[in-house]
Amino acid sequence: MGGGARELAGYLAALGGWVAALAAAALPQWRQSSYAGDAIITAVGLHEGLWMSCAAQSTGQVQCRLHDSLLSLDVHIQTSRALMVISLLLGFFGIIVSVVGMKCTKVGEEDPVTKSRIAVAGGVLFILSGLCTLAAVSLYATQVTYEFFSASTPINARYEFGSALFVGWGAASLTILGGSLLCCSCPTKERQGQQYYRQSQPSTAREPHVKISSPVRGEQCL
Repeated sequence: MGGGARELAGYLAALGGWVAALAAAALPQWRQSSYAGDAIITAVGLHEGLWMSCAAQSTGQVQCRLHDSLLSLDVHIQTSRALMVISLLLGFFGIIVSVVGMKCTKVGEEDPVTKSRIAVAGGVLFILSGLCTLAAVSLYATQVTYEFFSASTPINARYEFGSALFVGWGAASLTILGGSLLCCSCPTKERQGQQYYRQSQPSTAREPHVKISSPVRGEQCL
């Protein structure tokens, strides 16, 4: 795969991961009611996310309510919120920086070595964004698992993984993969040496001035 195609594939993968991370952050299905074991199946299914909690009835009606207070939330929810916001900001800046650094764009610098370095910077931002998403989703999933197997948690109050967690894991994987492909655009020492050699050579665009001296008096021109 050529350098330009690899950059484009990495950019599209990272962009798709960023959009998926945005969707995961907005979805309220980070955890959902569990009906495992002796849990009584009710006509209302509960879903909770980072920003709201919803109750879905068997009739299809869904009622959602935003979390009342930020400070009253559990620590893992506040931490996951912060990590997702940081992830989305890093991914947004990675999108802008990567567009400038890709070979297939005519934005910004025209020097291929400089554009490759900018593309690598965008890839690093994408990797950091994916790691933040992975940390947020994994932290929330760890807390859900702990509460599910805790003996102090009532059976009817247990929750399982929601669909947003799986979307978040997929988003983190795509973003890290795309950022890694962009980081492969790092210029090698040979390319840098060739670029330095071209810049150090004198310009040959102008024709050399040839000075023709007149023959010395007394000599004949052959």
